[in-house]
Amino acid sequence: MTGPIEESSVATVAEWPSELAGVLTGAAEQARAAVSEFSGADAVGDYLGVSYEDPNTATHRFLAHVPGYQGWQWDVVVATYPGSDHATISEVVLIPGPTALLAPDWVPWEQRVRPGDLGPGDLLAPARNDPRLVPGYTASGDPEVDDVAVELGLGRRWVMSSWGRADAAERWHEGDYGPDSAMSRSTKRVCRDCGFFLPLAGALGAMFGVCGNELSADGHVVDKLYGCGAHSDTPAPAGTGSPMYEPYDDGVIEVTENPAEPPADPS
Repeated sequence: MTGPIEESSVATVAEWPSELAGVLTGAAEQARAAVSEFSGADAVGDYLGVSYEDPNTATHRFLAHVPGYQGWQWDVVVATYPGSDHATISEVVLIPGPTALLAPDWVPWEQRVRPGDLGPGDLLAPARNDPRLVPGYTASGDPEVDDVAVELGLGRRWVMSSWGRADAAERWHEGDYGPDSAMSRSTKRVCRDCGFFLPLAGALGAMFGVCGNELSADGHVVDKLYGCGAHSDTPAPAGTGSPMYEPYDDGVIEVTENPAEPPADPS
């Protein structure tokens, strides 16, 4: 035996017992009556088709007319068995159709703040036990040691953990200023060789820097393999004027006066 063959919104049965297929297919009005009994005749609309779960089971679908459920549909599961001349109703359910308007997936409140949400005056404390942060350097009492620690950026209560730095590096590498962005793929020149590229200090400097070109990614962390059309090695256009067209010199136009019209004949 083979399964159903989908044709538009209605499935047909190939090589299934004809008596079972006929009983299941013929149960459309019985399925409509089940919806009417379940939710009222006004709640069931046009017939949408039938699909087959197995030789003994089929699902009839109807458009739902239920306030607040635009685009939803009724699914009525019917079943039969070899030798039976009728089908029985197994289940009536209301499910969203292809055009149904659904609520977005629920997001826990602590995850609802997204990049770009923070505005002037807003306060956003890090999460408890944030894995991106680890305790920073604590003053030792030795001025020479403490001075060196401050120069290295260790005189803070918290510093980014190894996990936090790796997470930031992955985000930057895969973001808008990474090597796989549309801008980067449009050029062969990369930031690593650009005069506007300002490398970061520390381990992250092996992969990233800051762009100093005000006409490009100015002030953004860029991957060394990112690139754009404003690279310092970009050659100037050949010729004069626009790269697409030669300049138009209107000084070569010869200006002439229109000939004076003859005086009108008084006669």
